[in-house]
Amino acid sequence: MLSDALPTLKDPRIGFVTVTGVRATTDLAEATVYVSVLGTEREQQRTLDGLRAAHGVLQARVARELRTRRTPVLSFEYDPAIERGVRLTKMIDELAPGYPDAEHG
Repeated sequence: MLSDALPTLKDPRIGFVTVTGVRATTDLAEATVYVSVLGTEREQQRTLDGLRAAHGVLQARVARELRTRRTPVLSFEYDPAIERGVRLTKMIDELAPGYPDAEHG
């Protein structure tokens, strides 16, 4: 639901962003949305700023979709996991250039 809403946001600060996970508190009062952002560190920060500014729009979208009495308050955090995975894959490829599995994952 959030993944579908992100491309509709009009904020030019928001770049290519992917929702990688959501962690909600047990009472569903709060939810942290983890995102991966393609780009430089500056572009990542601008995207997070844009997402935080769009908080109300996204909150309303979640409320409409969930149809529950209470909607979690959303916060956004950068998730470096995908970036780390890409770096590790490059390192492995550099360390084992002739190894067959290094090219084919």
